[in-house]
Amino acid sequence: MGFPETFKALSDPIRREILLLLRSGRMSAGDIAAQFSLSGATVSYHLSLLKKAGLVFETREKNYIYYDLNTSVFEELMLWISQFMEVKDEKETHN
Repeated sequence: MGFPETFKALSDPIRREILLLLRSGRMSAGDIAAQFSLSGATVSYHLSLLKKAGLVFETREKNYIYYDLNTSVFEELMLWISQFMEVKDEKETHN
């Protein structure tokens, strides 16, 4: 996982909506697809990009594929973003 893949995956509103759906727990690809008026192939494409970015885990069970959030990527992203907040806080302290 790298930040370019992560930001590319997060740049699309459909993919962000999929991530929000997965906050409540793992879902099958079919259950995710049922939430959108998109073709199964289009939803698979979005899930593939999320998986490539490391934002979701894929688990296969029998004939189903389930997706879960990979919260460690979000934690890494938040740590990176928090560096910018710390700089702002330090400047305010020095003024």
